[in-house]
Amino acid sequence: MFPASLAGWRMSLTRRTFLTTLGAAAAGLAAGRRAFAAPNVSRAKIPRVGIQLYTLRRAAEPDLAGVLGSLAKIGYKEVEFAGYYKHPASEVRDLLKQNGLTAPSAHIGLDLIEESPAQTFDDAKTIGHQWLTVPSLPRGKRETADDWKLLADRFNKAAAQVKAAGFRFAFHNHADIVKPVGEVLPIEILMKETDPALVSYEMDIYWAVVGGADPLALLARYPNRFKMLHVKDSSGPPDNKMVDVGAGTIDFKKIFAAARGIEHYFVEHDSPADAIASATASYKYLSALEF
Repeated sequence: MFPASLAGWRMSLTRRTFLTTLGAAAAGLAAGRRAFAAPNVSRAKIPRVGIQLYTLRRAAEPDLAGVLGSLAKIGYKEVEFAGYYKHPASEVRDLLKQNGLTAPSAHIGLDLIEESPAQTFDDAKTIGHQWLTVPSLPRGKRETADDWKLLADRFNKAAAQVKAAGFRFAFHNHADIVKPVGEVLPIEILMKETDPALVSYEMDIYWAVVGGADPLALLARYPNRFKMLHVKDSSGPPDNKMVDVGAGTIDFKKIFAAARGIEHYFVEHDSPADAIASATASYKYLSALEF
């Protein structure tokens, strides 16, 4: 009897073990299918949507306080100045504070940094800027590689002054620096000849695209050089009409996902039919965008 019982007990144990193992495997497979079908992916969003005030310059000239109030109601947290509309720096600072806004960057001409640094830096400190961003190429001949190297040298010298004063220096592109000039590609020289510890860049996505560049390729080729983005959309070729962010053809989700080290995102539209409506539409799109 004992050997037969022992054999039966072993057979029962083997059967129970097999069924338990089979059940666990099935449960694990089902869990794996669920995990595969619905992965828990954490997506990023822009932490603070900003706007370049050039978008609203016609309204800001007579009523800066009203424009800042409207932008705050829309949901913007940051603005980038391009001139102070004849308001003293202390008044600009107070208007920002009243509306819960900050101005981490301002577009400042290279000549102002070179020729009027004391006043420029005093105003920037009062208002609370972190970045002094040169908005466009200064006047001058730029037909050869040496011409662009001279400009890079000016950027380095101005940026050293900016850093010594407690700020950071950036350059904002238009289409001109991504288009070849003879055998020269300006952005290549500027990136190579400027000191990464001093000179950063604010990529204007619209102008990069219009100039024939791929923002994704620029981000990959020059890692950590772009610290801010101008978020502007295009209707696409052949007209490349500037449109509200999200209403055009530029894939911002893909660009933002690839970008690293971006500190500020500023909406801009150079000539909107209705500036507040445009700012509202762009904010709604960007504030909801996940990437």
